Amino acid sequence: MYKLSDRSKSNLKGVHPKLIAVVERAIEITNTDFGVIEGVRSIETQRDYVERGVSQTMKSKHLTQYDGNSHAVDIMAYIGSRGSWEITLYDNIADAMKQAATEYCVSLKWGACWHIDNIVDYKGTMQEATDEYVKLRISQGRRPFIDGPHFELS
Repeated sequence: MYKLSDRSKSNLKGVHPKLIAVVERAIEITNTDFGVIEGVRSIETQRDYVERGVSQTMKSKHLTQYDGNSHAVDIMAYIGSRGSWEITLYDNIADAMKQAATEYCVSLKWGACWHIDNIVDYKGTMQEATDEYVKLRISQGRRPFIDGPHFELS
């Protein structure tokens, strides 16, 4: 069983309480350790991310929303004390996030399967959802934008 670090908890300040609850539950049930690396994002940071291709929109849910909260988090998977970008780790974390969102009746979108508005409603694993998204984008002649660390309220 894992727990959030003080830094992760600090990075959740200003994030919508429902999303915080999902993250806190997911860390309890995941088989892959993770931390929260970003919640609220400034407009300047978002602009920089779009310019660098790290993000694709200036309408990011990391920005403060109508209710005064950010509606998105980015997480980092860990193997021991080392951060990892290995997508299979994020598939595992997404399965835990899906379970937590289901338990709390929260609609959740994941950045590795943008075509699914609410992963709670998806019947398969999150790896299957990612594979489906990649196939869909390729069939459309478009490049997939896989953002495994990103979760947002939908």
